[in-house]
Amino acid sequence: MRALPEGLDAARLCQVWIVTRADGVTLGFTDHDRDLVVDGVTCRAGGGWSPGARETAAGYAPGQGAALGVLDDAGITEGDLAAGLYDGAKVAMLQVDWSAPSRLVRLWTATIAAVSREGQAFTATLAGPLAELDRVAGRTFTRLCDARLGDARCGIVVPPDATCDKRWATCVGTFANGVNFRGFPTSPGEDFLTLYPVEGERNDGGRR
Repeated sequence: MRALPEGLDAARLCQVWIVTRADGVTLGFTDHDRDLVVDGVTCRAGGGWSPGARETAAGYAPGQGAALGVLDDAGITEGDLAAGLYDGAKVAMLQVDWSAPSRLVRLWTATIAAVSREGQAFTATLAGPLAELDRVAGRTFTRLCDARLGDARCGIVVPPDATCDKRWATCVGTFANGVNFRGFPTSPGEDFLTLYPVEGERNDGGRR
C-alpha cells in the first residue's frame, strides 16, 4: 500500500479519475459528494465511476484493471463510446484531499484497452504502462500473406463465397493479385538451417 505524503489525512481523501482522450478532450470524475477541481479539471460527483477488479503487475507483466461507470449525457455518452472516442484514452487515478484538492497523491495511470456495455452501465478494461511491451510492432516475415482478404492492403473486391489461405499460389492462381501479395514466398523455412550439400545430388541452391 502506498504511504500517504505528510499532511494528507485519510479521513478527508476521496478518489478521482481523470480521463484524457486521444482527441485531447479531458473529463474528470470523483466519488466525493460534490464536484472538485483537480489539476484544472472539473471532476464531477455522481458520475458513477468506481474501481473494478485490479490485477497487479509482477516483474515485466503489464497488469490490468477495470473501471466501472454509467453513461451520462454530461459525461461519457453512448454515442462517444460507440464512435470509439475512448479507445486508447489515458486514465489517471488519484487520491485527493476534498478540503484542499491541490493536495493529492497519484496512484496509477493506465490506458483504456476495451469497453463493454450492459444497459446504461459500462466497464472499461484498463492496461498498465507495461502493456506497451506486449504490443506487436512492425511486420512478421513469413511465406504467408499478412493482409486480410479484401482490405486496403489486399486491394481486391472479394468475390462471393471467396476464401484465401494466404499462400502465394492462391493469390496468383485464384485472385490474380500477386502484385499485392503481402508475404515473402521465397523466404527459406526453418528446415533451411539443417540443409547441407549431399554428394550425388544437384546442389545449385534450388532446394530450400
